[in-house]
Amino acid sequence: MDFKHEIAKIVAQAANMDIDEVVANIETPPDPNLGDFSFPCFKLAKAMKKAPQVIAAELKSDIATPSFVQSVEQTGPYLNFFVKRDIYIPEVLSKISSQGEDFGRATIGNGGCIVIDYSHPNMAKPFHVGHLRSTVIGHALYNIFNFLGYRSFSINYLGDWGTQFGKVIAAYENWGNEAEVHEGGIRELNRLYVKFHEEVEVNKELDDEARAWHKKMEQGDEYAMKLWQWFKDISMEEYAKIYELFGIEFDSYQGESYYNDKMQPVVEELKQSGVMKEDQGAWIVDLEEYKMPPCIVLRSDGGTLYATRDITSVLHRKEEYNFVQALYVTSHEQTLHFAQVFKVVELMGYDWAADQLLHVPFGYMNLPEGKMSTRKGKVLLMEDLLEQTFEKIGEIIEQKNPNIESKEKVAKQVGIGAIIFNDLYNSRIKDVEFSWERMLSFEGETGPYVQYTHARCSSVLAKAQTDFADADLSLLTTDEEFALAKILNSFPEKAAEAAQKYEPYIISRFVMQAAQAFNKFYHENPILKVDGDLQKARLYLVHCTKTVIATALGLLGISSPQEM
Repeated sequence: MDFKHEIAKIVAQAANMDIDEVVANIETPPDPNLGDFSFPCFKLAKAMKKAPQVIAAELKSDIATPSFVQSVEQTGPYLNFFVKRDIYIPEVLSKISSQGEDFGRATIGNGGCIVIDYSHPNMAKPFHVGHLRSTVIGHALYNIFNFLGYRSFSINYLGDWGTQFGKVIAAYENWGNEAEVHEGGIRELNRLYVKFHEEVEVNKELDDEARAWHKKMEQGDEYAMKLWQWFKDISMEEYAKIYELFGIEFDSYQGESYYNDKMQPVVEELKQSGVMKEDQGAWIVDLEEYKMPPCIVLRSDGGTLYATRDITSVLHRKEEYNFVQALYVTSHEQTLHFAQVFKVVELMGYDWAADQLLHVPFGYMNLPEGKMSTRKGKVLLMEDLLEQTFEKIGEIIEQKNPNIESKEKVAKQVGIGAIIFNDLYNSRIKDVEFSWERMLSFEGETGPYVQYTHARCSSVLAKAQTDFADADLSLLTTDEEFALAKILNSFPEKAAEAAQKYEPYIISRFVMQAAQAFNKFYHENPILKVDGDLQKARLYLVHCTKTVIATALGLLGISSPQEM
């Protein structure tokens, strides 16, 4: 039974409303004393020309209380429904148990393709925590949309072209050597990049050197391209290690360089369509009508820009994947850039651009001392972060559970989970401040706390060694049992909301609520110390909680250890 839908049917009939509109307005009161489901009558006031509280009172008198409802109460403008626990809890838990890891899965996507562009580190620079946000937000959205019946396609649009490579080559030619790059890998390339920006402050001619090297790359100079490929291979080897630890694979690694030979036809199309015009030697699309500065497609020297590649990539991806939506997961700094790019594509006559192209912005990841900067070498490298995280988690596990098997594996699972959860626990647009103490805590609103809750469920079930398949779930009537069942039952709705709002944190908040509710139930309701049918019923609830927590964490890209 879908309790919310059944209540909506009753209200819709009494109020002569469309059932979908009623479903959309039914709420879950924050205080359980106000009911389990609530229908606010404010929207009916204008049509009925009555006060909301009067409408609520009239609806209460008109509604025939169904068998699964304990009572219907009016509180001001709200109509509140209290369900019968001995019906609600068995219905919910039976559904979770029968569907297992598919509980919450849906087909609303109808197999439509969603292209998600995320992570995209810049080659020749190390993967640092500043790249983390795009990576974990994008991967969570990839999982969520797949879960809801879409066909997600992940693209890692690598920053493998542009003047940055000219800078690295110039730095290598001035201060580097082959042996040191072979020895130091990505760290040595980063050292050279930082060195370039230090030296250019006193020697502006270095910028001319960098531009000259980039021009050689564009002309296909053999030596420049040899260095470019070498630096790219070093970078990819480094990134592969990081992605493997996070359990992330991409369907495509088409970087900026992929579009080098694909931009000219798009540029010609822009010229012929009249969308683009010449301005002081450069070619631009005037967007003043849309309250945006012009989008520069070609520089005065004929060189291409980020916008040129992004416009080309949009058209190429539409043709290749026929997506129903394309998401670009980058920082909020690029909001204007993507607004310009999407508008240019729309002005080219591609009407789908208005509805199918979406920028998914996020805030900064900051160190305690402030904003990161690769140019200044002020970053926390991902490799260092992971190494220290695994070490710190390993020490905690050694203190809490020294006899655990596979300590190294669990330390990695918990460490990765801590990093991801810390990033995804708030709305993506908010800045995240990196904090070891908060991130690695096994208490409070953290990843290790949720993972530990899952491990606790596993431990209880393992110790019981009892077959609870035939449990009498009507015995579950306490406040804690009911509260936990209600939260678990909200998972399908939360998964759909996370996709609708492109907000993984909705899943993070849900799974934290589930963990907190379980731990309250665990401490207030004996499980292994009660006998017979009640023990079986509570074990059934533990099993369902474990299932839903594991599924929710999986959508976030987090593992669920059996023991910690």
